[in-house]
Amino acid sequence: MTTLFTLEVRYEQDVVQARQRTRELAEQLGFDAQDRARLGTAVSEITRNAFQYAKGGTIEFYVEGAPQIFWIKVRDRGKGIPHLADVLEGCDPTSAGMGMGIISTRRLMDFFEAESVPEQGTTIAIGKTLPVRGLTFTDPQLRQIRETVLGRSPQNPYEEIQWQNQELLRTMAELRTREEELTQLNRELEDTNRGVVALYAELDEKADSLQKANELKTRFLSYMSHEFRTPLNSILSLSRMLLVRMDGELTSEQEKQVNFIQRAADGLSELVNDLLDLAKVEAGKTEVNPRSFDLDDLFGTLRGMLRPLIAPDSSVTIIFEDPDRIPPLYSDEGKVAQILRNFISNALKFTQQGEVRVKAVQTDCSVIFSVSDTGIGIAPKDRERIFEDFVQIDSSVQKQVKGTGLGLPLSRKLAELVGGSVSVKSELGQGSTFSLSIPIASPPPEINRPTSQEMPQKILLIDDDEASRYVVKQLLANVPMKILEAKNGQEGLEIAKREQPAAIVLDLQMPEMNGFEVLDRLTHHPLTQAIPAIVRSSMQLDIETQNSLTTQCIAILSKEMPSQAIATSQLRDALMKGGIVLGI
Repeated sequence: MTTLFTLEVRYEQDVVQARQRTRELAEQLGFDAQDRARLGTAVSEITRNAFQYAKGGTIEFYVEGAPQIFWIKVRDRGKGIPHLADVLEGCDPTSAGMGMGIISTRRLMDFFEAESVPEQGTTIAIGKTLPVRGLTFTDPQLRQIRETVLGRSPQNPYEEIQWQNQELLRTMAELRTREEELTQLNRELEDTNRGVVALYAELDEKADSLQKANELKTRFLSYMSHEFRTPLNSILSLSRMLLVRMDGELTSEQEKQVNFIQRAADGLSELVNDLLDLAKVEAGKTEVNPRSFDLDDLFGTLRGMLRPLIAPDSSVTIIFEDPDRIPPLYSDEGKVAQILRNFISNALKFTQQGEVRVKAVQTDCSVIFSVSDTGIGIAPKDRERIFEDFVQIDSSVQKQVKGTGLGLPLSRKLAELVGGSVSVKSELGQGSTFSLSIPIASPPPEINRPTSQEMPQKILLIDDDEASRYVVKQLLANVPMKILEAKNGQEGLEIAKREQPAAIVLDLQMPEMNGFEVLDRLTHHPLTQAIPAIVRSSMQLDIETQNSLTTQCIAILSKEMPSQAIATSQLRDALMKGGIVLGI
């Protein structure tokens, strides 16, 4: 610590001198005009308190620490400050004048320390870090600063007031300049906002156009696929009739020509079927029909369907591993089989020797099917491209086989429909493994269907977001139920007591009364405690919160939907879990 200056406060003019000395020392230490004004004001306030309430004191100016801090310590020998902590918090009305000065000083400084002992006095130390980083004053330099300040004669009070007025004018000028800069910035921001709004409007318009174009494409593909099927079936049937000689013998050349016709029709039929399936999925018209099925039966069916694809002289073997100890699954067997057929068919096309191995393993919450081959493999840059529509990777083998480039994109979309996902692991020249993961699910409990005379049940949606309520209504569009809506928690509680709905779908993040409080009130009120509640929220819930919620609700669903079909299935399963009769 290096002491710069010590000043005794006995008279009122000493308060003015304290301010002057503070400003002079701060100037020598490199503080700018604004910081000098802050330091001077802070010292003036504390010194005035010492003079007014303790009839005087001592001021010590010094520098210490690393980085160096300019400290000013004011000591007095008055009666002390009772309830100092309350004064610092602005809660002591008996010392309002002293408290305001201390609180203002505290806000102006980087460091503030206060100590007060009854009948022994008060010590307040304030500090501010030196402004020039990396610059450290040595003791000789600090002594030189002290000599410079001591060599100056103190100004009289009138000159100090004059200086303060000049400082105030400079500060006002700076504030006016900054106000003009802020005004200009606000104008620029308003222009930018108008541009952003216009851009969003344009993007919305383009999004609508793209959506309409996509819907038009889907309708076109669906319509044309159906229209193609009739003549294609005729071509296939007629070519088969000719090949089995129903109308007489064919010359060898005629047989060759009919075979060409049949193979071309088969390829076109495969393309039409894939296009029709893809159009159905994109249009949301593909239904998920879950039921229980055994993997042994599924593998047996696939084995019988796909073995004819292997030529008798082929050096490729297809192996189905026994799905040992995997219980029956509850999912859409047809879609799972279609995905695996695509995987196996691709593996056979691009494997010239070796094997194609199909197996299934069970994890804690899913079953993972995998189809591994010893074929040509896939380069890293192409692993995601193969899931794009109509994409086929250039290779020597690719030129020898025919395909639509729709099998893998369709497989990914079908997997999403059943709540699963597909993935691939592959190295160029070392084969590939395509995997399908589907969740383990249990069949819903048996429920009694309503008769035609029973009235539709009521579902109450409590959510402050209108769009979220609309989404739930769309998910339940095909369910014969009356949908009640509440835009806040209080309104929801009143409707629940009055209408006695069969179930409640509840958001957690709502203003005024959040979903946690609504759920608590529902479960503790005699009129609503028996109503099953379903939480549907976008919040990321930790395990502890989820465990707590499951004691008050029958299901927790996320607003982030993998697809509309899956979200519909999840919501319906949750309603059935609560014993709700869906009537479908």
